[in-house]
Amino acid sequence: MNAVELAHFFGRDIEVVLADRAWGQAHTTLLQHLEAGSLRAAQRDESGDWQPIAWVKQAILIGFRRTQVERIEAVPAPFFDKPAYPPRAFHLTDAVRLVPGGSAVRRGAHLACGVVVMPPAYINVGAFVGEGTMIDSHALVGSCAQIGARVHLSAGAQIGGVLEPVSARPVIIEDEVFVGALAGVFEGVIVRSRAVLASGVVLTGSTVIHDLVHGRKYQGTVPADAVVVPGSRPATGDYAKAHGLQIATSVIVKYRDARTDAATALEQALR
Repeated sequence: MNAVELAHFFGRDIEVVLADRAWGQAHTTLLQHLEAGSLRAAQRDESGDWQPIAWVKQAILIGFRRTQVERIEAVPAPFFDKPAYPPRAFHLTDAVRLVPGGSAVRRGAHLACGVVVMPPAYINVGAFVGEGTMIDSHALVGSCAQIGARVHLSAGAQIGGVLEPVSARPVIIEDEVFVGALAGVFEGVIVRSRAVLASGVVLTGSTVIHDLVHGRKYQGTVPADAVVVPGSRPATGDYAKAHGLQIATSVIVKYRDARTDAATALEQALR
């Protein structure tokens, strides 16, 4: 099946797809397209907006519904999971560095040439990881998250995933973004190209990001080249004032420059 045929097959009513005897072959073809990067759970349109591809997300969900938990043999210990999405195998021709130490990449995830995965890390089904990206230890790339080229996800970075509802946009991390250690991006937030998230920044769909450079606010989007750090603002109310309480917020303190580039440069020797 090509992409158009897959869209027709999986775009039908879920109960109809579940009952279709051709599901097995269609599912296998879906995984092959996702892993090759020829299908994605979200795509950028001509205006620069990112749109979820609902039928792709629905097809992934059907795989969970169509299968039951089984024992999956592996070393050093077996898995107990739904066989629609076993661990993905790689070959030298994939040019992906999967460093020993306990990382897992699920079938249906795309890892482009030059991706480095440090242990332990986890990449879920439907995720797209662009060429030259570094995924550091204890980092998570959630289901259907879209990670661009030459991104650095530092140790402990958490990129949230979303399958339901199928119309919801996954997290988008565009090219050359730097995500600091223990930072988290969730609920369909878009981080535009070359932005920098400092260690400990947590962004959700409702997070208000204060731009100190241009005197404005963002929500759900980090602009290109922005450098975002954790901040705080005074909590409202008499009790909060009496106790000097603050509420966490995120702040754009500058936009990327040569000094920022030097501070976030990847060690090429690691590649």
